[in-house]
Amino acid sequence: MYHHKSFRVYPTVVGRTHRLILRLTAVVAMLLGIAGAWAPTSAADTVFETIPVGRFAQGVAITPDGTRAYAVIGDDDSVSVIDTATNTEITTITVGHFPIGVAIAPNGTRAYVTNLLDNSVSVIDTTTNTEITTITVENVAEEVAITPDGTRLYVTNFLDNTVTVIDTGANTEIKTITVGTGPSGVAITPDGTRAYVPNASDNSVSVIDTTTNTEITTVTVGELPQRVAITPNGSLVYVTNADDNTVSVIDTGTNMVVGMPIAVGDGPQGVAITPNGKRAYVTNFDDDTVSVIDTGTNTVVETVTVDGAPFGVSITPNGKRAYVTNFVDRTVSVIAIDQCLGSLCFNFGPLTGSG
Repeated sequence: MYHHKSFRVYPTVVGRTHRLILRLTAVVAMLLGIAGAWAPTSAADTVFETIPVGRFAQGVAITPDGTRAYAVIGDDDSVSVIDTATNTEITTITVGHFPIGVAIAPNGTRAYVTNLLDNSVSVIDTTTNTEITTITVENVAEEVAITPDGTRLYVTNFLDNTVTVIDTGANTEIKTITVGTGPSGVAITPDGTRAYVPNASDNSVSVIDTTTNTEITTVTVGELPQRVAITPNGSLVYVTNADDNTVSVIDTGTNMVVGMPIAVGDGPQGVAITPNGKRAYVTNFDDDTVSVIDTGTNTVVETVTVDGAPFGVSITPNGKRAYVTNFVDRTVSVIAIDQCLGSLCFNFGPLTGSG
């Protein structure tokens, strides 16, 4: 009798197990279908949303909580505020004449926008999305970065060959630093001790000691350097070189260029690095693409087509999306970034969360 009972139970257990395996297989297949595929090489990043904004969209920055993207619009002297959950423009903010750069405070309460043609920085309250004051700087304010503790702004002044240092508590200038010719971009190391400034007209990067606010050295890079980004661990600096279609990589320990320049698309402009430090995203202004660099090998592993003349790029804090401003086409492209675990890669497109 016991043997007979076991005989009846065994097929039942096997049948249930088999059905469970089939269901799990179906779920995995569905997920992989959504993701695209799994393979030793990652599936392609995908532009899954295009957001209409104004003409001459340039700098873009994302709030620390990932809920908003601030894109500056040069044509109508405004900033477009994008809800990253719905990928829609929820409001616009009037700022100075021809805004170009933007940075957001570490606590998310302020956005700082450089106004190229009226030599000023607009200070925006991100709760009310209104301009609360402006700060006068030097000639042709181009780019802006904020220290990790939120106490200082560094603003590049293209025609004056200087960097203005601003106290964010008082919203006043506290120092002007002489750098190379035509300073364009600026980025600050995660520990806040150094600022790196590409000088477009003399093919160099100025290294600023933020304690003394002095230029301590310069690094020769490619032709017409534009923008700069630093890896989250602070070890490497990525600099776009617009005239030779490359990216230079600087070791912050030695302040020397390491390896060969990385060939990217035509007219590289903006650059941003994922929070895990594994990828750098470079906007190629002249061929409407974004180059994706593997920072482990410093090679381009993917090229993503976007709209006309991509300029700025910013990545959400969770590393799942890249927001790219398209200067000519009046849009912001939203790229879903592959999420990989070893050789298994998922791309959930519009299902990818923002925060």
